[in-house]
Amino acid sequence: MARTGRGSPAQVLPLLAVLTALTTAAFGGAVLTGIDDARDRAALLATGADARVERSRAPLPDGFADRVAAMDGVRRTTAVHLDYSLSLPDGTTVALAVVEPDGYARLTRETGLGAFDAQALRETPPGPAATKDSGPVLSAVASPKTAALLGGERHRWGGPLGAFTLQVTEVRATTPALPDQEFLVIDGAELPKALPTLVLATGAGLDTTALKKATEAGGSHTELTLRTTERAAFTDSPLQSGAERLYLGAVAAGIAFAALAVLLALLQSASERTALLARLRTMGLSARQGRRLLVLEALPQAVLAAAGCVLVGRAAVALMADGVSLELLALPPGFDSVAAELRSDAWSLLLPAAGSVLLTVAVAAAQAAWTARRTAATELRAGDGR
Repeated sequence: MARTGRGSPAQVLPLLAVLTALTTAAFGGAVLTGIDDARDRAALLATGADARVERSRAPLPDGFADRVAAMDGVRRTTAVHLDYSLSLPDGTTVALAVVEPDGYARLTRETGLGAFDAQALRETPPGPAATKDSGPVLSAVASPKTAALLGGERHRWGGPLGAFTLQVTEVRATTPALPDQEFLVIDGAELPKALPTLVLATGAGLDTTALKKATEAGGSHTELTLRTTERAAFTDSPLQSGAERLYLGAVAAGIAFAALAVLLALLQSASERTALLARLRTMGLSARQGRRLLVLEALPQAVLAAAGCVLVGRAAVALMADGVSLELLALPPGFDSVAAELRSDAWSLLLPAAGSVLLTVAVAAAQAAWTARRTAATELRAGDGR
């Protein structure tokens, strides 16, 4: 520690080089993390789950959701009836999702798309009881614009599903069944004609071949959308793929430059440390003690540089987050609902910093092992100024 404190100002330059290199790596990691987050979010908004099977002109076959649930990799499924043409009082239309509250509420929590409690759909809204003319009175979760249009009053509808009355009781920005449009979500327990037209599946390692076969067996106008496929499509553009490779190169170059700075700094002072170790060996210092001494001598600067890298890298990302837009790098045009922002990545902050410390320890230990194989007479010569 004392030798480190008496070091010349020139010995600080390697620390600055390591700090600059690892900060560059941290910034590149933050860019890549922001791009990945935006693409993951856009893919989720395109599907609403990990897999989406929808039939547009007729209900899905009986037991279709159960067959999908039995496939490899599927954790759970949620069946939904969709009606894209529910008329509103102003003459426009909105999409209606008729769901099973428990399963659908669980899906909203898992995906983070407009999470709500199942009880919000089960509870009857306050007011007069249901009549034969009104049909069942249902609570609804609505998108913001639809909620503003309907207000807090009850509204009655009739049609293929039968007569029903609903009142908006919850407002959410999005929902898994209809993630990219205006919507109403209601409980289907009292609407027996609302047969499933959509199955949303979640899980890791989905058997895509089995899902495609099930989709083909689902009848005409049945389509399968996979989250992984939507995610992979975002890297097809030369701009998106090229930008990703560019920042990956920045991370790799920053780490390599930091490693080179560490090695050069240690090699620059290698002869001085070797001579010191040789002198101490003449006083009875063992090989193990010599290794420990060199490692402890190199650690203060290495730990200081690593800690500074983490702090400066995090601060740099926080300062530049508002001024750097990643939308064009992450997504093709048309995804205005998805924001791509810089976000500190623990791996790009901590891993290179920890690697620089480990590299310092490894080089110091290797030097001590090499010096232990040589005699003190070889290292110490008359008139040597080291």
